[in-house]
Amino acid sequence: MDFLKDIVKEIGDDYTKLASDISDSQSFIDTGSLVFNGLVSGSIFGGVCSNKITAIAGESSTGKTFFALAVAKNFLDANPDAYVLYFDTESSITKSLLESRGIDLERIVVVNVVTIEEFRSKALKAVDIYLKTPTEDRKPCMFVLDSLGMLSTEKEITDVLNDKQVRDMTKSQLVKGAFRMLTLKLGQANIPLIVTNHTYDVIGSYVPTKEMGGGSGLKYAASTIIYLSKKKEKDQKEVVGNLIKAKTAKSRLSKENKEVTIRLYFDERGLDRYYGLLELGEIGGLWKNVAGRYEINGKKVYAKEIYKNPDQYFTKEVMQALDEIANQQFSYGKGL
Repeated sequence: MDFLKDIVKEIGDDYTKLASDISDSQSFIDTGSLVFNGLVSGSIFGGVCSNKITAIAGESSTGKTFFALAVAKNFLDANPDAYVLYFDTESSITKSLLESRGIDLERIVVVNVVTIEEFRSKALKAVDIYLKTPTEDRKPCMFVLDSLGMLSTEKEITDVLNDKQVRDMTKSQLVKGAFRMLTLKLGQANIPLIVTNHTYDVIGSYVPTKEMGGGSGLKYAASTIIYLSKKKEKDQKEVVGNLIKAKTAKSRLSKENKEVTIRLYFDERGLDRYYGLLELGEIGGLWKNVAGRYEINGKKVYAKEIYKNPDQYFTKEVMQALDEIANQQFSYGKGL
């Protein structure tokens, strides 16, 4: 034991510890959707991990940017002194968009990046500055990269300028290298990174399969990978948001290949906090759905009415029961 302590002392940094001294506490960032929290952490009161990489992947117009902004807004709302660094590769983030999402403009920095090398350099500089700040002065911070699929490389840009129609075969290696450097540093700084990415259909697959672009770098680095698919939700004739099916393609915190449906509004409401809990309760036998109505507290009520007055139906006792169901449904080693 003394030998091991001597090694720890000789290496002499803040991140080398005996396993017995490692903190087992895991902190999470509430995403704003209780059922999505359950999907990614096994608890409706959890969320995305506070010091790891979470990838949100989907086809075009599945709401990836809106989803990332909704999580960022919830993070800022929950931490009054927090801030967000938003790496924008699509030039999609505008002042009016952020205002429409209800995000405090004084606490988000939008960083436009074009290449993987540029993102890697700026992200590493930001983390280094954060780590040099005295621990007691550090404020909660979140990084968002939107999106990985739109990042180019310096070689690719040079080839285009020189009229060379050659595919850059180094791109996946650059992505892998960037996340190799960032993953540990983000963990040390306790900074979560949300990465949006594109998916494509796998050609020749016997079963229709979606795959995430960008090579294997993000797949290895991310603790959680969520695939999104959607359908438009209309209020009368106007499209007001998306009903999004979220599926865990990879998770170190919860079971893989689990699905939930969440509601995402295109205004300041963002992610619907309670949507999906009725289906979760039904799976766990907490109530039954009979002809579109749920029997709660001895009353048969339509879902629309329940979601309209959530505090009336989702009481403290009901929420505790739903959390136990989420734990059984989504956590490793448990099942309904």
